[in-house]
Amino acid sequence: MKLKKTLSFLFFLLFAIQAFAQSSSELKRRRDKITNELDKLNEEYERISTDKKTSLKQLSLLKAQIDLREEKIKTANSEIRLLDHQISDNSNNVRSLQSQLNQLKKEYAAMVLFAFRNQSSYNKLMFIFAANDFNQAYKRLKYMQQFGDYRQRQAGYIEGTQKDLHIKIVALDNDKKEKNSILIDQEKEKEKLGKEKDNQAQVVNNLSKEEKLTKNQINKQKRARDQLNRSISTAIRREIEEERRKAAEETRLAAAKAKAENKTVAVAKPVSKGTDVLSATPEAAKLSNDFLGNRGRLPWPVGNGVIIERFGINYIQGIKTENSGVDIKTNAGAAVRAVFSGEISRVENIDGSYLIVIRHGKYFTSYMNLSSVSVSKGQKVNIKQTIGTAGVDSQTGDPQVHFELWQNLSPQNPQSWLADN
Repeated sequence: MKLKKTLSFLFFLLFAIQAFAQSSSELKRRRDKITNELDKLNEEYERISTDKKTSLKQLSLLKAQIDLREEKIKTANSEIRLLDHQISDNSNNVRSLQSQLNQLKKEYAAMVLFAFRNQSSYNKLMFIFAANDFNQAYKRLKYMQQFGDYRQRQAGYIEGTQKDLHIKIVALDNDKKEKNSILIDQEKEKEKLGKEKDNQAQVVNNLSKEEKLTKNQINKQKRARDQLNRSISTAIRREIEEERRKAAEETRLAAAKAKAENKTVAVAKPVSKGTDVLSATPEAAKLSNDFLGNRGRLPWPVGNGVIIERFGINYIQGIKTENSGVDIKTNAGAAVRAVFSGEISRVENIDGSYLIVIRHGKYFTSYMNLSSVSVSKGQKVNIKQTIGTAGVDSQTGDPQVHFELWQNLSPQNPQSWLADN
């Protein structure tokens, strides 16, 4: 019974250790990824900050750094909470194993004392021959044999428990060391975060001195994004109208054919309303489901890059700006690639750079700021197929791609769809 309890306890222990290892490994991987992104952003910020002229790009990079730094600190907090839980569990396990070890030693000492008192062959024989009959004598003989075997097993249990206790003590010590290391790193990150916020305040102050120029830059950026969003939504609306036209035409032809053959005209299936028409056909529905099924695993639109401006609403100098996608800094001449298989819905030149929109059922991906393109409207493309080349940012001259992801007419946060880079 004790053996069964011990085995159950060890099984639970192994399961808990495995679950902790997976969670801890995932958090550490996430923290390392954020550190890598921060290094890239810091390198970029240091490069453009040498320019005496303060730019919105500096403010954008600082905001991206601050967001990532805060995310890293939150990740570290999660790691610390996990380690606190593991330290508590390990401490309880050590106490439990110590208690088991003490009990096993106590029982073993009692057996050794009993064996010592009955160690002579004469006493053993007298114990057996004092039986009332042969069956009882046989049972006493078996008892003496089993007692010896049990004593050996008990010694084995003691040795095994001592090993388990040593392992847990080492694990407890390692957890405490790791927690201390994370706490030290976290303090450094908080210090860096404070400096970045000070830099942000300084940049904002410098931009305030050039309020007119800054607002012109922001408004120019806002107009460019508004034009981009109009181009994308126009492409999507055209797809909706085209699908609706095709459905209506198929219904009309089916009715005409039935009439010519003097057949009863079946009740026509109503054309899907709104954006539902984008996934009305089996092929489009499957493509939509496949795209959705790869959420969080889509490849990046460039082979190597770092996000320097995130999705969402921002306020710069009191002016509201909205980024419907993400801005990715990449390498010079980087190939831009499709993140999923689909069909080219739009290729457009906007102020000297190209926009490509790809349809994936009811989902759309758009790739902006391309210096050249290698696809055309209506062309089928495969996942990771090259569709063009990254252009340069007009402010910094750096290779940069603007990437957006839409579900019907609603822009989505691309970061929740892309795989870890």
